[in-house]
Amino acid sequence: MKVGIADTTFSRIDLGKIAIDELRRYAGLKYERYTVPGIKDLPIAAKKLIEEKGCDIVVTLGWVGGTQKDMLSYVVLSMGLVMLQLMTNRHIIDVTIHEDEAEDEKELYKMAENRVREHVRNAVDLLLNPKKLQKLAGTGQRQGYEDVGPIFK
Repeated sequence: MKVGIADTTFSRIDLGKIAIDELRRYAGLKYERYTVPGIKDLPIAAKKLIEEKGCDIVVTLGWVGGTQKDMLSYVVLSMGLVMLQLMTNRHIIDVTIHEDEAEDEKELYKMAENRVREHVRNAVDLLLNPKKLQKLAGTGQRQGYEDVGPIFK
């Protein structure tokens, strides 16, 4: 099994480095990293990781600025990744950090690191232990933030 990690130079944090660190700590699976300029380049990076590098799953790591143009770029990215999943029959875990999600850079870094680490574990569990995710269904899991829990127990 091999995990693809696609990240961007637009990010203000080395999200790929965090993902690789978590992958090594959590599962020790083989990986292939592909870095592109921005989020709209992530779908082709993911496609290359799947088709040319033989990755079984891909984690895309995107950073979205705070302008309306940045938000529209995110919509384009998201649609491209959904289409690619359907075309390749592979999961692509979209880990996106929106620059306006936190009040300050320290909080933003902490949230981003947590989100990346949790989604890397999700990707590994999808590949190796899907029953683990099934047990978490309906429990209000939040990547990057505190879990909110279920409405009814």
